[in-house]
Amino acid sequence: MTVTLITGANKGIGFETAKQLTDAGHTVYLGARDVERGRKAAAALDVRFVQLDVTDDASVHDALATVEAAEGRLDVLVHNAGILADGVVDGPSALRAFDTNAVGIVRVTEAALPLLRKSSNPTVVTVSSSMGSFWAVTNPERPESTMPLALYAASKAAATMLTVQYAKSQPGIKFNALEPGTTATDMTAAFGIGRSVVESARSVVRLATLGPDGPTGTFQDDHGELPW
Repeated sequence: MTVTLITGANKGIGFETAKQLTDAGHTVYLGARDVERGRKAAAALDVRFVQLDVTDDASVHDALATVEAAEGRLDVLVHNAGILADGVVDGPSALRAFDTNAVGIVRVTEAALPLLRKSSNPTVVTVSSSMGSFWAVTNPERPESTMPLALYAASKAAATMLTVQYAKSQPGIKFNALEPGTTATDMTAAFGIGRSVVESARSVVRLATLGPDGPTGTFQDDHGELPW
């Protein structure tokens, strides 16, 4: 069985990704910051729950220790946790956005690396965003060019760069970042836009189920690699 951990998976794309990977035969650990919501979501999918707050070192350590004790390895890690950070732009808000959307990737990846190295086909997927792509936000034909989300965009640019840098430093592990497509979730509710989480999760699943010869160090959407 492929052992998979998904952060921020009690709702939205993360929840649907957990469902689709479970249906594909993975042993899924659903990570969520809120214990009550996480346990409820895990019970609905009949998957395993781990309390995981990507902004808390102890929480991250305990979550990976739980996976290690039960499985001895980790095959797939999906960085899905994130915040929109669409309120006031100031120092505390910037620190919160980067702590969740970028530093959280470092915390979880570093804690997971020893377990990923024990896998025969280790794979890491970062649910990033083309809001963090200079190409997209300066292209008048792209919707990102009309959305002033400074902290979200900057922190997602960092998330994609971290993914590429990990691909360089960890050649035995596949690291890829994903633009999942504009998706109707809690984060986009105020904009009234987005496709179903079912469609977007399929893109996550595609990268989470790459074979040993699959690509690494890429930023992709449904159609393949994107400039950024």
